[in-house]
Formats: sequence, structure tokens, C-alpha cells
Amino acid sequence: MFRKTLAILVLMPFVAALAAASDAPPSLDKLSAAEIVEKNVSARGGLQAWRSVETMSMEGKMGVGGNRRAALPVPLPSHNNRQEVLPQRPADEVQLPFVMELKRPRKMRFQLQFNGQTSVQVYDGTNGWKVRPFLNRGEVEPYTADEIKMASIQADLDGLLVDYAAKGTTVDLDGTEKVENRDTYKLRLTLKNGQAIHVWVDAETFLETKIEGQPRRLDGTYHPVEVYYRDYRQVSGLQIPFVLETRVLPVAKTSLGFRDTPVPAEKISIDKVTVNPKLDDSHFSKPRVEFASKTE
Repeated sequence: MFRKTLAILVLMPFVAALAAASDAPPSLDKLSAAEIVEKNVSARGGLQAWRSVETMSMEGKMGVGGNRRAALPVPLPSHNNRQEVLPQRPADEVQLPFVMELKRPRKMRFQLQFNGQTSVQVYDGTNGWKVRPFLNRGEVEPYTADEIKMASIQADLDGLLVDYAAKGTTVDLDGTEKVENRDTYKLRLTLKNGQAIHVWVDAETFLETKIEGQPRRLDGTYHPVEVYYRDYRQVSGLQIPFVLETRVLPVAKTSLGFRDTPVPAEKISIDKVTVNPKLDDSHFSKPRVEFASKTE
């Protein structure tokens, strides 16, 4: 009897461990960074399908101008040191129509309509220009160095992972993470210019879930930025996200010493994607001022 009881006691921890293991979520496949990218490209339509894309246009609406940042509590002169929160600022974003056109190699034209005027941004693969009439700037302005750096990444119409080696990018696996309760692979991309960007790939669909955006300066402090890809749809055999949500992450304190407040997410909704539309190279040259006042 003693031996039987001892055997049961010895086995109990092993039984408990097996039960816990059966209830635990399955571990992710041990894939290399190259294998994850290969599965991503396949899920998005395949390498040859993307290589056949020379131009692409997207039409939709961009949320701008909203400001739901929480107001800071302001102490009022009183005997009980009561604090009162100022009323919220206007909450809803204004939805402005836009058209973005892309052409290899790394050409981009972006038009945004506001109050009957059209803002234009153009990047020809090397240089960039902008016309912003709603800021009472009627002249053509050159891109800043930071804008050129950002445009050189955004103008890549097939994204960061397709043909990454040919673009001079190296990819490493930085482990796995949960993104909105889904398992993802976290990839670290080192671009040709030395810049590092993280991309999160869904472990089930192998589509991009999230990408690290360019830091944004608010209140004198640079904030991390994340861009979420949602609502993938098939267009000409390619999987393309029709909703992009940008989140500016809070920091502990701004450069002024104030506690940072949350910044609302900004959403881009795409209504139409056209693959290989006819776009002349002149469409991506330095814009003329009259384009700024043209309503399309």
C-alpha cells in the first residue's frame, strides 16, 4: 500500500504538467526570417504577381484634423484643492478624399482635397515637392531631408518584404509577440541606408499586421508610431489592406515636463485600388502651382 501511494504521489506532478501542456496554446512554428518572408509574399499573391505590377493607384478617405487628446486637469483656486478637467476638444476627424499613385522605381504622387483646394505631394524617386494651398502656400516647396527619407520607403509599391534582398534589406527574426490577441512574428528589417524598421507578420495568415512607422514630433518630443494593416482584400490576385490605422504612442513626459496624453488613432480607408493603370513619368515630375487649385 505504501509503495502504491508513493507511486501516485510521484506521478501527480507529471500528470499535472501534462494537463497544463494540453491546455497551453500551441507554440509557433520555428521558422527562419527568410521562411517567414517567403510565406508572407506567397500569402500576398506571390513574387511573380508582384513583380508584374508596374503602377498602382489608390483612392479613399483620410482622417485628418481630429483631436481627441484628453485635456489635462487644471487646479482651480479653492479651499479643497479641487481639480477640474477642461471640456474635450472636437472629437471627430475630418474625412478628406485622396488619390495616391505609385510607379516603379519608387515614384509617388499624392493628392488630398480640402475646402475645394487640392494639396499635391510628388516624389520622383530622388527628389520631392509639395504644394499646400490650404496653408496659404501657393508656391512649390521642396521636400525636407526627413520627407525624402520617408518618401523613399513609402513609394515602394510592393512593400518592404517583397524582393527585400534585391533592395539591399536584411531581415532578422526578433522573436514572437501578441498583437491584438493574435500570434505574430516580429521581424527586424535593416534597410540599405542603415535604418531599422520592425514588421509584425501574422503567424496564421502570414500577412503584415503591424509596421513600425516614422516617429512623430509632438509637444517637442518624438513619439513612436505604429501602423496597423486591416481588412485585406484581393485585387487582381494580390492581397491589399483597405484600412490603415496609425497610432502615435504616448511617452512618459514631453520635453516641457508635462505628462503626455493619449493621441487618437488616425485611419485611412481605401475605396478603390487599380493595378497597372497607365501613368506617364511626367505625372511624377515637379508640379505646377495651378494644380493646387484644381478640384478633381
